Amino acid sequence: MDPSGLTGVDPLTGLLNGVRTSGSVFHQSSPTGSWAARFEDGSPLALAVLVHGSVWITPEGGAPVRLDPGDVAVLCGGAPYVIADAPGTEPDVVIRAGGRCTTPQGEELLPARMPDTDAWTAAEPDRTLLINGLYTVDSGTPGRLLSVLPPLAVIEASVGTCPVSHSTFAEITREEPGQQILLDRTLDLLLITALRAWFTRPGAQIPTWYRAHSDPVVAPALRLLHADPAHPWTLPALAAKTGVSRAHLARRFNALVGQPPMTYLRRRRLALAADLLHEPDTTLAVVADRVGFANAFALSTAFKKEHGVSPSEYRRHETRPKT
Repeated sequence: MDPSGLTGVDPLTGLLNGVRTSGSVFHQSSPTGSWAARFEDGSPLALAVLVHGSVWITPEGGAPVRLDPGDVAVLCGGAPYVIADAPGTEPDVVIRAGGRCTTPQGEELLPARMPDTDAWTAAEPDRTLLINGLYTVDSGTPGRLLSVLPPLAVIEASVGTCPVSHSTFAEITREEPGQQILLDRTLDLLLITALRAWFTRPGAQIPTWYRAHSDPVVAPALRLLHADPAHPWTLPALAAKTGVSRAHLARRFNALVGQPPMTYLRRRRLALAADLLHEPDTTLAVVADRVGFANAFALSTAFKKEHGVSPSEYRRHETRPKT
């Protein structure tokens, strides 16, 4: 059985299923006058949600883009960017790795405190309230997701519902036990909501991997691999089940998915293994059996090659208490 339960996975679910952060950082800005902040935190993914007011985002080497209330910006790749009241305003604050705030000269600044929920309602017509969520550099963000996103994707309020509500804002500003896990899952939800609107917006160019899930050759193969990833699949067996030749399936799958069927299956198994490693009482041998590896050694070897760390190191990092 597929440990994820995604037997009829749709393309967006398949793409976003691995998005899960730990140690996320939230910032809020409620500035007045002329202001600008430069983000050099290196986050592989970051969100900027404008509640009220207007701001400009300028990615490194790119043109400034305006955000209006309800708009959401997704920044991908970790390159620096500036958020300001107007294009060209020089930054007076720099956000660095781990959410550290400094001056442009590197002098440490106290991080801005999250305001109380009264900040949700703008007392002044020109007042700005901006919420930023940063994925930490060591978070698990799927490479396939990063590869299909532009450096800056703006989801306008007219395309999708703003994923931050008054109640969400109240929760992320409340310092209570379990706060970090709440921030992590909130950021994941905000990202998934924003990207669902981005990929399904009117006029969006549909990438080839998206078309794969409706392709008459590749879609049945994907359903089989997702329904039972632990099955000892081979290319001939998969081709026989889908009713096409091995060569045709391999060509079509590689063209639409971007990798051969067995490579896709191996990476799928390793992603599922990473999820199962969050269960502290599940042994490596059990994980290997559930995702289709012959034994714990085979899983460990493949996992380290894919993720750069052994399963035990990954488990220690992902399950340690967050401070």
